[in-house]
Amino acid sequence: MSLKWPNKDPDETLDYSIDWSRFIGSATISNFVWFVDNENGVKTQLSNGGSLVNTIQLVSSTNTNTVVTAHIAGGTDNVKYKFTCRITDSNGLVVERTVFLRVREK
Repeated sequence: MSLKWPNKDPDETLDYSIDWSRFIGSATISNFVWFVDNENGVKTQLSNGGSLVNTIQLVSSTNTNTVVTAHIAGGTDNVKYKFTCRITDSNGLVVERTVFLRVREK
């Protein structure tokens, strides 16, 4: 299952989230990791504050018990990026969700 976030301008730095509450029920998020596909389509792990992959950057990321948020900057106009969030919940379940983000000059 893949989701789609609203477009962002290359000059914007915005928060984008995935709400896991319907999927994990009463469990909570224990751990999470963000990935983005690089220019060759290879899923590349991101780290806070330094990961610049294919001109897009994960500035920071946070989570609550049920929501993971990525603070994203940069990107190239008219490029669609494929982000993946992998969580581990309090029951030990490991799950990934993919979401697309298109960068468009506004």
